[in-house]
Amino acid sequence: RKGAVALLLTTRGFSDVLDTQKEMRYDIYDLQALPVEHLITRPLRFEIDERIDTFGEVIEPLDFTGLEEMKAMLSDAGVEGQIESVAVCLMQAYTNPEHEEKINVWLKNNLPGISVSLSSEVAPQIREYERMSTTVCNAYVQPLTERYLKQIHESLRERGFGQGLYLMLSSGGVTTLETAARFPVRLVESGPAAGALAAAFYGNLTGDEDLVSFDMGGTTAKMCVIRGGSPTVTDTFEIARVHRFKRGSGLPVRVPTIEMIEIGAGGGSIAHIDELGLLKVGPESAGADPGPACYGQGGTEPTVTDADALLGYLNPDYFLGGRMSLDLKAAESAMARLAEPLGLSVTEAAHGLFRVVNENMISATRVHIAEQGGDPRRLKLIAFGGAGPMHAHAIAHALKMEGYICPASAGVASAMGFLTAPAAFEYARTFMARLEQTTLPELDKVYAELEEQGRETLLEAGVPADEMTFTRQADLRHVGQGYEIVVTLPFEKLADVQLDEDLAPRFFEQYESVYGHAHKHLGLEITTCRLTASGPKPSINLNPVQTSVSHPDVAIKGTRQAYFSDLGGFTEVPLYDRSKLAAGSIFEGPAIVEEIDSTAVIGPGTRVEIDHYANLNVTFIEEEKS
Repeated sequence: RKGAVALLLTTRGFSDVLDTQKEMRYDIYDLQALPVEHLITRPLRFEIDERIDTFGEVIEPLDFTGLEEMKAMLSDAGVEGQIESVAVCLMQAYTNPEHEEKINVWLKNNLPGISVSLSSEVAPQIREYERMSTTVCNAYVQPLTERYLKQIHESLRERGFGQGLYLMLSSGGVTTLETAARFPVRLVESGPAAGALAAAFYGNLTGDEDLVSFDMGGTTAKMCVIRGGSPTVTDTFEIARVHRFKRGSGLPVRVPTIEMIEIGAGGGSIAHIDELGLLKVGPESAGADPGPACYGQGGTEPTVTDADALLGYLNPDYFLGGRMSLDLKAAESAMARLAEPLGLSVTEAAHGLFRVVNENMISATRVHIAEQGGDPRRLKLIAFGGAGPMHAHAIAHALKMEGYICPASAGVASAMGFLTAPAAFEYARTFMARLEQTTLPELDKVYAELEEQGRETLLEAGVPADEMTFTRQADLRHVGQGYEIVVTLPFEKLADVQLDEDLAPRFFEQYESVYGHAHKHLGLEITTCRLTASGPKPSINLNPVQTSVSHPDVAIKGTRQAYFSDLGGFTEVPLYDRSKLAAGSIFEGPAIVEEIDSTAVIGPGTRVEIDHYANLNVTFIEEEKS
């Protein structure tokens, strides 16, 4: 946790919302379960007198005395100059932002130079804990993000780059530098989001619309279910989970985010022995400096990459296409620190490390697929990232998946996701009303206001007005329920339709698909209006490669001893130069396929075919699967 020194301003009586949270245990069977610690401690939370009701009416006017007292307390404590950011989250501010906006003006005048995050802008939706948590997270990272983006922008300008700078959002859209600096919390899963989009893109190329993307880099592994050619976008995401597989154990952020699961399992993840004498991997990482021991940069801890090198999966003379050599002796020394206390050989320790990190990723993938209501046996894995293709076989085989795909240039495949993403931004505003009692012109007015905000954002991103697209959605639920289902509104003007006749059937259809039944006799209510403003989606056309008559053996550049437990240990396997594998080539595993930015380890019992887009399509031979 290396964010800014931030403080919280909230309505009197509500500063402990960050501690009481949702007053629910994320694990009812764990009597020692501890809640996640929030980013702003109690001494930096301040309460002020004001109150707005659920209809947006001012019950108690804003009293600036509390702000003056806060400033005096900070000054007396000698910490006023250390405060970099302020999160402002007042009760019911999503219905009327008047008080938050007045506080913003006061802060700019009395504490100049600080960043200010208003809940009415960051997350203008019901549920005070989620809204406050999101606003606090935004405030925590905003000063650092602003400085970082400013440095990048200035550095690019000095180098003669005069074009606009765009950043990927967690939802899978791209936005301008200015918008990203205002809402940095929307960048929390931006890199993995690009990977999910890349997986969907490659899946559409190969005709596989139901996939699990597997992005394994140096620090983490990310898994995302792709359904019908697109990832699922959720409006709530958890960060900093106390228990990585347990919902509710992290900090909730209410921002549109591609649904995925992420764990600390990457090439740099460090292995250690816990207090029970068990081998554990991650979440600590050696990073890029010093990096894994085999990098020869001073690292001494055993990592996943060290294990991959010792098991023969990595070519020590062809790492990064030969631009970097791996030090196997350093890797052995690091692995010995793990092997000796366990009474294992270096090879056994390396294989144990390999199995443990794989099992961590298998468990996470299984949980994520189950949460999405999927069956891994009906899905394919698409593996990318620098380490993904090395571990794809173990994961796909354990989950009895149909097979796996390794796209060309897998180490940098996420960049393709950026290229396929349109300029887009999502807006949401709470609007509580019974469906049959909703005033249509009033509801249409809310969407018109959101559309105007979206139009301004897209114009800043350089999107022509005639190329803008606006998608309207609404959160609906049965009256009395606590959670909603998002329903898309296919109407241009809501005043032209009967909501209870046209929208209700769409809700019941989605409700039944999720829960298996629908209570059509119960009333419905709207809780939130949502709008996605987007520009045109970039069109990327990859020219298919013609099938070659050349035999795949022409791509073999040698052999190497690699460890496969199914074959009893080290086995001599062929090494394929991926750049020489032509479309239509077919061969069987075990094998290793090398390219500049990644290495694919193909296990036994598999059939590999190179398609017309240079992807490795790996399927399990039926006898092996059974």
